[in-house]
Amino acid sequence: MRRLILCAAASLALYFAAFAFVLHRPLSVGLLRMEMDQKLARGARLPSPKLVILAGSNAPFSHSCRVIGAMLNLPCENGGVAVGIGLDDLFARWSPLLHRGDIAYLPMEIQQYDVSAAQNRMDMDGAWLFYRNRALLWHLGALRALAGAFGSTMPDALEALTEMAAHAAGLGHRRAMLAAQFDRQGDRIGTTLATADPGFLATLRRVEPGPRGIIRGDGSRIIARFVRRETARGVIVIGGLPTDFDTVRLPGADIDAIRAIFIANGGRFIVLPNHSRYPRADFYNSEDHLAQPCQYRQSIAIARALAPVLHRSAAAPAAAVRRLALTCPGAARVIAARDGPRVIAADDGP
Repeated sequence: MRRLILCAAASLALYFAAFAFVLHRPLSVGLLRMEMDQKLARGARLPSPKLVILAGSNAPFSHSCRVIGAMLNLPCENGGVAVGIGLDDLFARWSPLLHRGDIAYLPMEIQQYDVSAAQNRMDMDGAWLFYRNRALLWHLGALRALAGAFGSTMPDALEALTEMAAHAAGLGHRRAMLAAQFDRQGDRIGTTLATADPGFLATLRRVEPGPRGIIRGDGSRIIARFVRRETARGVIVIGGLPTDFDTVRLPGADIDAIRAIFIANGGRFIVLPNHSRYPRADFYNSEDHLAQPCQYRQSIAIARALAPVLHRSAAAPAAAVRRLALTCPGAARVIAARDGPRVIAADDGP
């Protein structure tokens, strides 16, 4: 029995030593953490009042700080990274950088609201935090720390060894990859219509959670806590809807449930007339990822919706921005009218 206990203790010690000090995934999770670190560094340098956009990948793919910030005359950083980076992690990193008068816009993916506590504890960033930032992991809570410490498996170890070997061999230049994919305000770039994947987009089918799932979700609890705390500190927190296919049904009850999370905790909420729903042809490689021309079109509409909430005027989009937005497939909508069809330009809003 003593030998068994010693062997178990040695196995645990070896496991903890391996995942706490040696094994990590620099080309997948590590790339996302570098993306977040770069965005945080830029956000820390911005003067107040500033605008920060926080969500998963819907934020950088479907929203443009370059467009929204310029139209509202606000310095802006697109702080969204990816679904799978825990909301508690994201908010803990950004909260110290937000000050009175700053604006946080949260077009959170719908699935972020109904995530369970267990799912949140097992987010992919837990293992990375166990390797890189155990103090922050512990700050996120004892259960989150335990999940981060015990969440890695043998396949994770094999993937880590593969990525570490590839990184050591000079494959996957992370800084160059991020520089090619993101601009200096954190927006995703290079997502042209020519490189979109319509075949893959055609296969995607997603059912949104109902209002009960949204209300009871652990993600909703985390978002509500962030809204409440930041609003109490004088930060203006505004919720919004993520982009999705116009074929995906989003009932009014779902929107009301999401709106209540913000309004009941002192925040604000905006909704575009089209509920940020667009034809599949407007997307790049996911329901949450608009192609860049359509990202600009969505951002023009968001800037105009934010302006009255912030008591600011919205400037006209730059000519280059407007020209690119007009190339979005959904930008010209034919509307049946008594005197025949007419075209609505992209910068007239969705």
